[in-house]
Amino acid sequence: MNPLCGRCNLVVYPTEKINCLDKYWHTRCFRCEVCNMSLNMKNYKGFAKRPYCNAHYPRANFTCVADTPENIRLKQQSKMQSQVLYKEDFEKNKGKSFTVVTDTPELQRLKISQNQVSNVKYHEEFEKSKTPHLHEELKSKTQHQQPAAFQPPAASQNYHYDPAPEPVRPAAAAPPPSAGKRYRAVYDYAAADEDEVSFMDGDVIVDVQQIDEGWMYGRVERTGQQGMLPANYVEAI
Repeated sequence: MNPLCGRCNLVVYPTEKINCLDKYWHTRCFRCEVCNMSLNMKNYKGFAKRPYCNAHYPRANFTCVADTPENIRLKQQSKMQSQVLYKEDFEKNKGKSFTVVTDTPELQRLKISQNQVSNVKYHEEFEKSKTPHLHEELKSKTQHQQPAAFQPPAASQNYHYDPAPEPVRPAAAAPPPSAGKRYRAVYDYAAADEDEVSFMDGDVIVDVQQIDEGWMYGRVERTGQQGMLPANYVEAI
């Protein structure tokens, strides 16, 4: 059975049939919907399953959508979903770097050089910050260890104070002469710890070894005792 024409709705025979836009047309019926210009398969443009020429082809226009409550709800829902997706992507990619740098030998050399420079600067800053604290600690320790001058109580008219005689220290055996460094005490010093040594102003300390900038180790020539002593209490001979 022969189909019907899409325009005149008459039977289309095979000799005059055009199959286009899901319809069958007579050759004479395949014309523009506006200007009625004859069309063929090369110059037609289809819109809504109707043929048009290039000049009268309907152009798509932007449709103004009313801002109804339903559209507002959909808009807010889409916005919330986009924010949720953005936060999820941000949490997944947080702390990751998107820049891929090839680890070439030149970059490796620069990286090692920067690490060495940073380590040197760190140690310099650490030593600078540590030195003032050491000086303050040694100074406070020295001031704490300096013996205070003895002040006897004031004597009244009916009481006379006689200080008890100091016990006589037995004379120590004279140590053999030493060829090490020799220092002379310029202040009296009383040992505060077991590993320290006491001495008096004018004593000679021999076999002196430097421990650090604030402390030494040596032997008092007068008593024969040896131990640690503060460096700022003695001077070199």
